[in-house]
Amino acid sequence: MHTNDWLQLALFIGLLALITKPLGIYLTKVLDPDGKTWLDPVVRPVERISYRLMGVNPSNEQGWKSYTIAMLVFSAVGVLFTYAILRLQHLLPLNPQGLPGLSPSLAFNTAVSFTTNTNWQSYGGEATMSYLSQMIALTIHNFTSAAVGISIAAALVRGIARHSAETLGNFWVDVTRTTLYLLLPICLVFAVFLVSQGMIQNFKPYETANLVETISVPGQDPVTEQTIVQGPMASQAAIKMLGTNGGGYTNANSAQPFENPTPLSNFIQMLSIFAIGSALTYYLGRMTKNQAHGWAIWSAMMLMFVAGVLTCWWAETHGNPIHHAMGVSAVDGNMEGKEVRFGIFNSSLFATITTAASCGAVNSMHDSFTAVGGLVPLFMMELGEVVIGGVGAGLYGMIVFVVLAVFIAGLMVGRTPEYLGKKIQAFDVKMCMLALLVLTASILGFTAWAAVSDWGQAGLNNAGPHGFSEMLYAYSSATANNGSAFAGLTATPANGDMHYNVTLGMAMLIGRFLMIIPIMALAGSLVKKKVSPPSAGTFPVSGATFTVLLIGTVLLIGALNFLPALALGPIVEHFLMLKGQLF
Repeated sequence: MHTNDWLQLALFIGLLALITKPLGIYLTKVLDPDGKTWLDPVVRPVERISYRLMGVNPSNEQGWKSYTIAMLVFSAVGVLFTYAILRLQHLLPLNPQGLPGLSPSLAFNTAVSFTTNTNWQSYGGEATMSYLSQMIALTIHNFTSAAVGISIAAALVRGIARHSAETLGNFWVDVTRTTLYLLLPICLVFAVFLVSQGMIQNFKPYETANLVETISVPGQDPVTEQTIVQGPMASQAAIKMLGTNGGGYTNANSAQPFENPTPLSNFIQMLSIFAIGSALTYYLGRMTKNQAHGWAIWSAMMLMFVAGVLTCWWAETHGNPIHHAMGVSAVDGNMEGKEVRFGIFNSSLFATITTAASCGAVNSMHDSFTAVGGLVPLFMMELGEVVIGGVGAGLYGMIVFVVLAVFIAGLMVGRTPEYLGKKIQAFDVKMCMLALLVLTASILGFTAWAAVSDWGQAGLNNAGPHGFSEMLYAYSSATANNGSAFAGLTATPANGDMHYNVTLGMAMLIGRFLMIIPIMALAGSLVKKKVSPPSAGTFPVSGATFTVLLIGTVLLIGALNFLPALALGPIVEHFLMLKGQLF
């Protein structure tokens, strides 16, 4: 790694740490219905009107069941609304390219994808979606799905912070305030910044430009023209990053020059992916009156993140020994599938960030990474994307591991486990394990089904262990609500087979909602508990010991669940590469 790379990594972590506290303090105000912000004079009237239109009394709080049902109803309506827009796209305005409506399976997959904050794309954005679909069906969901994740995290934190209570807040208030006070204002500024960097924001039809040099393609007519994409790109790109959505306006996503024009836009986009997830750890510490606990969780996340970045960078820098033996220069490492303007380090850093968080935006093709380099983003997702994680989803996923770590510590010392003064009982552990087992069962179950099916193998671009990695990556991405792809798997084949679209859609629903339900049940259990004062035997949930135990719990459970599958994919591919075999 060059000195510049080390400095950039240090700058990234330093700036992230710098914004964590002020943004966390602001989140505390936003997620308090009575919280005062500097936006109140402008936004408060809009907030009140929103409650009137929805028929919501903001002072009425909900128990965990009512809160969860409201979230499920909201999400179900979102799926149906998006499905209708996509199916009827050809009849709706703002479609200057005259793009047709989507097929039933693709519309279902896309509607589920954006509702669940996954943004898996079984289509090329610029060749499939009208401007109206991009804005109304997709961009709006980027806001609402992010707001839902933050709201669930806030409800869980209230469950931890409150005691001898019954309610966790009001879902409709949390979603409204998160959208109006947090996501919209930041995205407005962010979108303007992206436009200043060269990202487009218009409603022009696509333009055709003559190439300076003709491109010869064997067996095809020479290429003399290029279609230049237009449309409302900056507004979607801002929330796709900040809300850890990741769905690209174009098929090339953040590798496309319009979606990621400059090194500065690349850096700020990466920082925005982690911003809210990082701030939520400070929010946890502030709400529980134990700031050291919040920083301990943040430290655990950062240590795992840095380990992932360095591993991915090392693998990509060393490249492929088979290529080296053929005389290919190893100076620049493995540049296959990467933008020259980003290089090895920025591609490795972006890949680790986007899969550590539940984002899914990419500035390189993960399918072209080395076996170990591709293992890192794959493993980040299989950990449940708790290394910062998606907005809200990362925190509530990490709290599951925190409860398990406390439980393990209690077993080791022979004492009833306690988390911030609350006893951890059998029901709490069962809910945590259920949330994790849902993730594991979905990823491995759907991958196994695809691996033994003709439809599953037909969609692969590669054979052998790399082909298996493509399937494993797809269902890991879907279930973890990440949305990135190895880019070698064809989910929408020419023959119209809908197995991948349907099964990936099912995996997204399972990964989102069947994980949220037990977590909300955990919140409902914790909020009722009394708080016991700390004693000499209380296990501290801050400091180096807890941080190491938490990291060990995350890695141990992740390794135990997915090591056999990883051994069949990237691990065996790496050893076969060393023996001179490619796939």
